[in-house]
Amino acid sequence: QVQLVESGGGLVQPGGSLKLSCAASGSIDRINAMAWYRQAPGKERELVAVISSGGSTNYTDSVKGRFTIGRNAKNAVYLQMISLKPEDTAVYYCNVNTYNSWTRLRRDYWGQGTPVTVSS
Repeated sequence: QVQLVESGGGLVQPGGSLKLSCAASGSIDRINAMAWYRQAPGKERELVAVISSGGSTNYTDSVKGRFTIGRNAKNAVYLQMISLKPEDTAVYYCNVNTYNSWTRLRRDYWGQGTPVTVSS
């Protein structure tokens, strides 16, 4: 059983900061990458940031320079968000992509999401 638990979401004023955290527990295969997605009301889920097993990072254009993704443990990832804007309001989801070398199968795990509301 694998669980991903996010934390750190909440209400913040425009220009404020939040740090989201995600920790994976249970039996898990080799992690290829960890990522943060978000889904705003009425919109499709989008990739926000991803970090590979080698440490390479990528961000969606709208958050470049404001968000930072990192790993602070083997199965943990965070998203540091600064200069938050109202359009950042969404439910943020942690994602872990794994690979099993024996079965040659990839598998994705998702957290339940943590809401972030940016409003004055």
